[in-house]
Amino acid sequence: MIAVIVVCVLVTMFVLVLSLITINKGYAYQHTVDPLPSKNNKENQETNDEEKK
Repeated sequence: MIAVIVVCVLVTMFVLVLSLITINKGYAYQHTVDPLPSKNNKENQETNDEEKK
């Protein structure tokens, strides 16, 4: 009976450690953001849209 409890505790600890590693990697991920389009680029898109009409 004690062997079953020891195995259950070991499995629980193993799952806990894996969960903490996964959470840690998730928080360490570096997100990137695309830069805002420049004003000149926006004006070029507007003239291209007018030409399509």
